[in-house]
Amino acid sequence: MSKVLFLTTAHHYNDDRIFFHQAKELKNHGFDVGICSLSSAFEGEIDGITIESFDILQQSTKKKIQKFIEVCEAFQPDCILCSEPIAVFAAKNFSKTKKVSIVYDITEWYPAMSMLEPYGLFEKFFQGLKFFLIQCYAGFLSNHFIFGEGTKKFPLAYLFPLKKRIILPYYPSPEFVSENIKKLTPNEITLCYTGAISEDKGIGNFFETIEVLKQRNPELDIKILIVGYARTVADKEYFSKILSKSSVKNIEINKPAYFETFTKTFAEADICFDLRNFNFENHHSLPIKLFYYMGAGKPIIYSNLKGISQHLDVSGFGFLVNPKNSEEIAICIENYIKNPHLYDLHASNGRKSFLNHYNWKKISNSFVNFIRNSLPKSKP
Repeated sequence: MSKVLFLTTAHHYNDDRIFFHQAKELKNHGFDVGICSLSSAFEGEIDGITIESFDILQQSTKKKIQKFIEVCEAFQPDCILCSEPIAVFAAKNFSKTKKVSIVYDITEWYPAMSMLEPYGLFEKFFQGLKFFLIQCYAGFLSNHFIFGEGTKKFPLAYLFPLKKRIILPYYPSPEFVSENIKKLTPNEITLCYTGAISEDKGIGNFFETIEVLKQRNPELDIKILIVGYARTVADKEYFSKILSKSSVKNIEINKPAYFETFTKTFAEADICFDLRNFNFENHHSLPIKLFYYMGAGKPIIYSNLKGISQHLDVSGFGFLVNPKNSEEIAICIENYIKNPHLYDLHASNGRKSFLNHYNWKKISNSFVNFIRNSLPKSKP
């Protein structure tokens, strides 16, 4: 039985992509699977998957690499899936004692903008260059690549074109997506925002749109549903100011739910939004929530990001917009209100597109075969 070990610093051991999709799929296909995370503490076995997770994210790079190596030595994997450069460095160190394939799963832009926030403008350039070179070195050490979306291929796919790779989007399994198609109630609308509450992720754009919608439709009964939280003090202060100025007071704010029940948290929503700002990092992202909204049967209004427009056509179940053009977005909402048939069509189309094209079952075999083919040649 071939053994596969996931190494991640920032993701939790029960991460939706790593645990609920990739690890479980490999386990179901006969692999012996383990997960090591450095962001939370847990040791044991869940659904036949070995978990060794440690809360040492704030410790030194040297200690984190050493912990990964210790887990590798105990588990003796044939293939190591790495989520970050530190995991790749540890896997390469372990490969000196055992023949092993190193698969780098790139799902985040590296370096992320958040990594550079603490630095001044001048220092940002040099820190960004340092992190970029670290990413390139991790790519050099890896044997194979998994890219979460096509826009994440830069720079590694171009620097190392001969290394085998696969694009594996964040499509959720239908078992984790509850269908909640609604019928619009006349003169009422529930608008939903989920995820991190911050200026960059578009909470300001969302509320600005609602203000314009209210001005254009003073008799419309608007309810706001928010599922998420502000992570930093600055984000909390920013959000508080927005709430204090909002003319719409029917606002429900809920904390994030467990991954398995996420779609149930926005069951009452009529339309789901993601109006994150245009910047390099956001443009090179394919937001995960998009597929959960589709699967639940919720029409969507999203920022017109390159990561979305290059991956799929959303015109059958929603709109792509300029997040700063509140007037345009308000008109999109009005199109649904004035034409319930369009709303029903988009809700149904989104659900159908999810079931027919954009769910985990459509890509899981490609993932398993990719891992199986990456194994050292001595392994079946």
